[in-house]
Amino acid sequence: MSEAYILGVAARRRQTTLWLTVLGAGLVLTIVVAVGSGAVGIAPATVAQVIAHHVTGWPGEVTWDLPQDAIVWKVRLPRVLLGVLVGAGLAICGVALQAMVRNVLADPYLLGINSGASSGAAAAILFGFGAGFGEHALPFSAFLGALVASLLVFLIARSGGRVTSMRMLLSGVAVGYALYAATSFLIFASGSAEGARSVMFWLLGSLGLARWDAPLAVVAVIVVATIALLTFGGRRLDALSIGDETAHTLGVSPDRFRMRLLVLVSLCVGVLVSASGSIGFVGLVVPHLARRMVGSAHVRVVPVAALLGAILLVWADVIARVLLAPQEIPIGIITSLLGAPFLLILIRRLHGSSGGQ
Repeated sequence: MSEAYILGVAARRRQTTLWLTVLGAGLVLTIVVAVGSGAVGIAPATVAQVIAHHVTGWPGEVTWDLPQDAIVWKVRLPRVLLGVLVGAGLAICGVALQAMVRNVLADPYLLGINSGASSGAAAAILFGFGAGFGEHALPFSAFLGALVASLLVFLIARSGGRVTSMRMLLSGVAVGYALYAATSFLIFASGSAEGARSVMFWLLGSLGLARWDAPLAVVAVIVVATIALLTFGGRRLDALSIGDETAHTLGVSPDRFRMRLLVLVSLCVGVLVSASGSIGFVGLVVPHLARRMVGSAHVRVVPVAALLGAILLVWADVIARVLLAPQEIPIGIITSLLGAPFLLILIRRLHGSSGGQ
């Protein structure tokens, strides 16, 4: 190896470490500020004391109001932590899908995986599908719907021969529309006005169901495991994103690896949708920002994207809570308002790079 190459690798590592440190500190600050934001404002110092008291027992003497304690610990902190997990999970799923289909427009929302998870979750909410799984019925149904959607997209894209990025993207859009129609049919077929209102609000995304029990723990386990698996599989993602021939040369079976990624992404998206509803554009926007910060190597992109996605979604939730307080806006509306202009800019750049063809 040349000295220039070694110096370049060292520089990239320092750059990645710097970004991870800055984003990590930014996430901690975001959590404290977000927990204190709302109809009842709480000072960041008080928020930090309440969290430290419940986690470590320090400070031993409670100098703040009990209502503030309840708001911070029982209401807002679980919600903010769920936002951290959902934002990180959607971002890394977007990274994986963009590598898998070699298309910068890919994300769980555009590829129909969100729609599949939403259909499964709506079936569980309105008709009790998967009731045999007890409290895990909703995440199981959402995962099953996401997996079915992913397999449909993959099979349709492959039916014409070799899987191409454009064919996979178009298949995802078609499957997404079909499953969105199926979800709408389930809502009208249920005959429950209250259930329909609940599902419609949930389909637009909300972190309001967050609480200190199994759902939050399940989401945490799945998201952390997905981050670890994608980070350790970064070199295989690099090979897949370059092309199938390169992947074969490096000993990676593209089809087998794509199927594993589909199952992993479906599991992660299914659990996320079951906890927060369908939230779009996070998986589209964040991977591009992460690659601009640390380059294209996925071993660096995945953790940076996770931190960026967490920060973005927490702030989107803060806006959703305070913009029309005390009324709450579905968080999916906020992410769409932020993501739609980015998508238009990205399409314009892709059009420019292709020479207007």
